[in-house]
This record gives sequence, structure tokens and C-alpha cells, in this order.
Amino acid sequence: MTRNRLIALAIIGGAILIAALLILVRPSPDERPPDQRAPLVQTVPAEIRSGRLTVEGAGTVRAREELVLAAEIPGKLVYVSPNLIEGRAVRRGEVLFRIDPTDYRNQVATARADVAQQGVAVMEAEEEAALARREYERFQDREARRAADPFAGVDADDFAAQILPPEWLAAATQSANTEPPQDDAPSSLTLRLPQLQAAQAALQRARAQLGDAQLALGRTVVRAPFSGLVRSENAARGSYVSPGQSLAEIVASGTFDVVVPLTQREAALIPGLWQSGGERIEASVYSEYGGRRYRWQAYVDRADPVLNPETRTIDIFLRVPNPMQRGRLAAEQPDGEAGAEDSGAATGPPLLVGSFVQVAIDGLALSRYAAIPIGALRPGNEVWLARDGQLRIVSVEVLQRTDTEVFVRAEALGRDPQVIVGDIGVATDGMRVRTADDAEDEAQDEADDSQ
Repeated sequence: MTRNRLIALAIIGGAILIAALLILVRPSPDERPPDQRAPLVQTVPAEIRSGRLTVEGAGTVRAREELVLAAEIPGKLVYVSPNLIEGRAVRRGEVLFRIDPTDYRNQVATARADVAQQGVAVMEAEEEAALARREYERFQDREARRAADPFAGVDADDFAAQILPPEWLAAATQSANTEPPQDDAPSSLTLRLPQLQAAQAALQRARAQLGDAQLALGRTVVRAPFSGLVRSENAARGSYVSPGQSLAEIVASGTFDVVVPLTQREAALIPGLWQSGGERIEASVYSEYGGRRYRWQAYVDRADPVLNPETRTIDIFLRVPNPMQRGRLAAEQPDGEAGAEDSGAATGPPLLVGSFVQVAIDGLALSRYAAIPIGALRPGNEVWLARDGQLRIVSVEVLQRTDTEVFVRAEALGRDPQVIVGDIGVATDGMRVRTADDAEDEAQDEADDSQ
């Protein structure tokens, strides 16, 4: 037991001695200063531009005018236009349907006869009124002569004249009536004026009935009030229609409207939006059809001054003239599709009512602004710049945002701005940073030193 213990102690002591020797003879590492290199950042140059901004949005195509054709009078349809079919086009003034006019022609003839009859009645009443006035005037003349000389027609040999001489009676009458007699105005019945007025009123009533009959006859023919497209129809030849019955729906094809909701910031980029009678604001409407993008020329017609209560946006109304003309291929096609070169070829469809389209409106004209990636805009509308090996934090005024870019005023960015993209953790104004060019220069220096 004692021998084994001594052997174990010898082994342990030898191990400790060997470890101590190894520690004493080990080489000491080279001392280096801590790495003080600045963080590496990725930068992209800000693109400086000039010209007009483009306000982009999306909207829905709708007809500017749309109406429901209905019968105004009852009757049987005797004609229906072959173009009065859903999906077909009708021209302005084209006869769409006719109602049997026989009864209404008879009503016009009856009304004309009544007018003629009442005209004769008026002539008779006028003659009777003129005769009554002449009779009254003759009566007034006789009364005037009789008042001036009451005994002008009395015979001197008459018994009454012997009792009271005419000269004395005339003198007494003249002395008693010192004031001249006053004539009373004739009554309307004396002159037969009510009868004349009744005849004239009957003539006016007959003429009004003639006008109603002619109007009803004119309503037997229904014409298209404008050129348009038949959306729906419910008219068949031989069927009986009643007033107010809907027969067809037509949408005007002369112009279409596109309703585009924009935010207040986007609407503020459209110059003269709220000015009436100003310069026309041009716009473009784009629609996808068969995998290709087609374009129609448009302009801003008006803006709704009432905010949309659901989206809190401003509705802008674009007017598209001649929307039935085929759209033209847009200058740029997605994915390099064929047809991009021939942007003027009119091979597209007409602009479809109800379709969802993209729009581009001419915005403000600026002499200088910058386009930066959307990822380079920091919270609070701040941008990080790499300038002379340092990070600079600047505040910018955002003009417009798209899905990939942000347009800002270029004054705050200075000349040849290098915008930092990506995140570097904590960033402070003035901290040192390295760009990809700086890293390449350092790598080249290290390679030269190693050689």
C-alpha cells in the first residue's frame, strides 16, 4: 500500500512539473490594437430629375349619360328597331320603336274640328258683341237728344200742349235741371262681353286639347336622344305597352368618365385642380386586355369637393373622349411582350364600361427633384447620406410615393447625394461609415502590405 501511494504521488508530481514547464516556455501572442473600423454601408446615388410629376391612381370606367327609355302613352308596338338589341350601338335620332298612331291621329282630327267649331262660335260672339255696342250707342244718342229738348216731338195742337204751353214747360224743365245728366257706363251683359269671353275660353281649351293630341301623336315615335350602346331591352313588336313601362336602357358612347379616388397629398400635386376655366390637365387611361396594356387619352374634368365618407379621399373625374375608338398599345409592355414597338397601332378594344383601369395624370412641373428607393426613406421623412466618410441625417420634403420610389425635393440632399439603404443599427449624425468603394481600397492596401 505504501509503495502504490508513492508511485501515484510521483506520477501526479511529474504531471504538475511538466505542465508548469509548458506554461513557462509557451510563446506570448502578438499584441494588436483593437479593430476601430467604421461600419460598412450600402449606398445608391439619388437620381436628380426635372419636369412634371405623374400622379398615378386607379379608377372605374362609367358612362357619362345613361337613361331608361319608357313609353309615355299606351298602345301597341308596331315597329321595333333591329338595333334595339343588347350590346348593339344606336345613332342619335334613330327610331327605336313606334306605337300604333291610328287612335292618336283620330284624336288630332277631332281636336282640329273642335278648334274650328269654337272659332266660329268666337266669330258669332264677336259679331253679337259689336251689334250690342252699336245698339247701345244709338240708344245713348236718342237719350241725349231727348234730354236737350223734351218737347221737340210734341204737336202744338195736342190737348196737353194747350193746357201747358210747350215753351213754359221747356223753360221750367231747364230751370229745374240746372246740372247736365250724367251717363252711366254700360254693363258687360248689355254689351254681351261674358258670352264673348266664354267663346274665347272654349277656343283656347280646344286649342290646348289639339296640342295635347298632337303631342301624344308625336310620342308614338321614340328616337334615340344620343348615340349610345343598348345595355338592355324589353320590347317586342305587337306587344301592348303602358305609360311608364321600361323598354330599354341606353348608355351614351360619346364620352366616358373615370372616377379616381386620390388622397389629399396626391390631389395637391395636380395644378389648377380647383380652378374653373383654367388650362386643361392632360391624363392617360390604361387598361389590360389579352395580356397587353392599352392607352386612351383623357383629361381632368372636375373634382368632387365632398370627401368620400368611406375612404376619406377626393374623387377625381377624368373625361375620356371617343372611348369607343380602339385603344392604342402603350409604349411599354410588361415582360417585353411583342407590340411594344408599335405603340401607334390601333388594334385594341374599346374602353369597356365598368372596367378597372390605371390612370396617370400630369402633376406639378418642378425644375429639380430627386428620386430615391422606397427603402431609403426613414421614419420622420429622414434620409441617411454617406458624405466624406460620415453619415449625415437630413430631413426631406416628400412629394410623392410609388411602390418602388419616393420623390423628394433635392435642395436638402446637396450635390451628388449617396443615399444609404439598408439598416446599420444605431445611426447618429456624423458617425464614420464605410462604403463599398472604401472597403475595396482597404482590401487593396492590405494585399499590398502582405506582399
